Amino acid sequence: MQAMSTLNLRDGSVEQKREEVKAYFLDSFNTYEALFSCLNGDDAFYARPEKLRHPLIFYFGHTATFFINKLVLAKAISQRINPKFESLFAIGVDEMSWDDLNDENYHWPAVSDVAEYRNKVRALVCYLIDKLEFTMPIDWESPMWPIVMGIEHERIHLETSSVLIRQLPLSMVSASSAWPVCPNCTFAESELPQNSLVPVKAGHVDATKSWDSAYYGWDNEYGEHQAQVNEFKAAKFLVSNGEFLDFVEEGGYQNPDYWEEEGNRWREYTKASHPVFWRKADKGYVYRSMLSEMPLPLDWPVDVNYHEAKAFCNYKSEKTGQLIRLPTENEWFRLRDFSGVNQPVYSSEFNIALSQYASSEPVTKHKSGEFYDVVGNVWQWTETPIYPFDGFKVHPLYDDFTTPTFDNKHNLIKGGSWISTGNEAMKHSRYAFRRHFFQHAGFRYVQAESLIQVNDLDYESDTQVSQYSEFHYGDEYYGVQNFAKASAEFCIDAMAQRPAQKALDLGCAVGRSSFELAKHFAHVDGIDFSARFIKTAFTMQEQGEIRYHLIEEGELTAFKARKLSALGLDNTANKVAFAQGDACNLKPQYTGYDLIFMGNLIDRVYSPRKVLEDMSHRLNRGGLLIIASPFTWLEEYTERSEWLGGYKDENGETLSSTQALEDALAKDFVRVKAAQEIPFVIRETKRKFQHTLSEFNVFEKK
Repeated sequence: MQAMSTLNLRDGSVEQKREEVKAYFLDSFNTYEALFSCLNGDDAFYARPEKLRHPLIFYFGHTATFFINKLVLAKAISQRINPKFESLFAIGVDEMSWDDLNDENYHWPAVSDVAEYRNKVRALVCYLIDKLEFTMPIDWESPMWPIVMGIEHERIHLETSSVLIRQLPLSMVSASSAWPVCPNCTFAESELPQNSLVPVKAGHVDATKSWDSAYYGWDNEYGEHQAQVNEFKAAKFLVSNGEFLDFVEEGGYQNPDYWEEEGNRWREYTKASHPVFWRKADKGYVYRSMLSEMPLPLDWPVDVNYHEAKAFCNYKSEKTGQLIRLPTENEWFRLRDFSGVNQPVYSSEFNIALSQYASSEPVTKHKSGEFYDVVGNVWQWTETPIYPFDGFKVHPLYDDFTTPTFDNKHNLIKGGSWISTGNEAMKHSRYAFRRHFFQHAGFRYVQAESLIQVNDLDYESDTQVSQYSEFHYGDEYYGVQNFAKASAEFCIDAMAQRPAQKALDLGCAVGRSSFELAKHFAHVDGIDFSARFIKTAFTMQEQGEIRYHLIEEGELTAFKARKLSALGLDNTANKVAFAQGDACNLKPQYTGYDLIFMGNLIDRVYSPRKVLEDMSHRLNRGGLLIIASPFTWLEEYTERSEWLGGYKDENGETLSSTQALEDALAKDFVRVKAAQEIPFVIRETKRKFQHTLSEFNVFEKK
């Protein structure tokens, strides 16, 4: 079942590319469904093999809803297929410990209903591919880009879903000839290939990817990156099950000295005593492939998380008396170049993109230069937490693909696995996971002079996030009170003697107003569309501190650190729950509020009237809806036909946003006080500031 390669988006005519994109879409969509056909009955869809992730029914629906949500955002379509599904399946939890996994909040639909929904999405996307007007090449600005993005997104989930299926009980899966396991295994230690260290000469690496690249890329791949790498030695083979078995049998999982501090916390919490895809049997270990078990294949690569790989390296250092560690990303780049692996899209000469088997295979099979499995078989953990290259910028349709991982807690994995397809199977791909997570990932070790330190807290370098961090938690400028604090105080004052159990801070940005509201309310939900903002809010909540760069002038920056305790808000953190969400399509559990505050949000959503109509269902009777906005309507965010005022009506009369807002709410709300303006100042640079007035309107639900 070899998957199609990712497309060249620059060559060919428009009509040729239509055909290629449609074929690529159908190959992705059908392969993804074929993976789920391995589940043995509907019950398997609702099992949670990994407690930090949703059940598989979520992922079955998620990739289809991704197409619709991005196409709505891109204004390629104006009508949803199923708003309930497109909210329920919208946001995954693969990496975000802040995402709400309370089972009471999820009422999963029938598998047949999700399958029917996928059929509707398939038909719509095929129709759009046929009808969209676009020109060549397909780039970030192309109307076809969201569709290609959806395809590549689904190919990522093809792999991550296969990992979850691999963790299900065998009774819940069925082996299939369409997903064959490699038949070649070594079970005897005497036949195990002996690993050795091979020198890699010093050299220059260049991972620069230009914006006019011929192949699809995620945001973190673009930009300029060059480095000089010193000589080092690298393991000839990936670490095999047999080589790792020595570590297990010599008590490696019981010896805390081999584990880093974070790794020891994971080890103690999980009580792990061997790799997750091994099972202790009467004699030795049994190995779990995706759909079956077999005696432990000693010459296949071991599948481990970063903590296990790091502990093995520390064990190896003790055994050899040399500094053994994982490679950095730059060292992996150098190893790849040194081995002559330079093609932009990896081919069937490696165990990648389902070109060989639906499993790993012996580490001795695919040689490049002096090394084996430079690419493919399993991903390879590195010492490098993911970071942005110079020139990094976020794609406006998917701002939460990479930026939530710029936290020094997500390490890069390189090279791809047997089921890495599309963009994953490319020279420029950069994927990172939390260090305790499992993929089809293993490692090779290196011997080098320098020890790599991984920090727990980094400085935020995203310009917009840094501006908002200062806006919420930083200094006051020109005598103007902190807006987040002033907003919360306004809301609390307006509540008077009304009940104060639950509040919703919709459009909470980086979270200060949510913490301030929690002084008065028993519980506050803070929701924002931007994962970058929510990541910052959660960091402040979890660690009590954020750090960021502020632009002074040009390339000069100042470093800032802000603490929740310094603002007198540390006692409110446990009363707030942050989540990413679309104000136009919130999940159903967000209801029963005594206050809903929308701060500077209404003129930044694509359907203000839809948001306002929805709020009436989420607010308790007698509760307050407080809407603050400067009413700076822009078609960049809200189509002209959706504006709430700010224009002359059909009679030529001026319709202010204040009046249009009151008209839109008249059915379910009554105004309780006159509009009031509160100023705010946003610092852009040392000498440039935005000064704005936000109008606060207060309505009570009838």
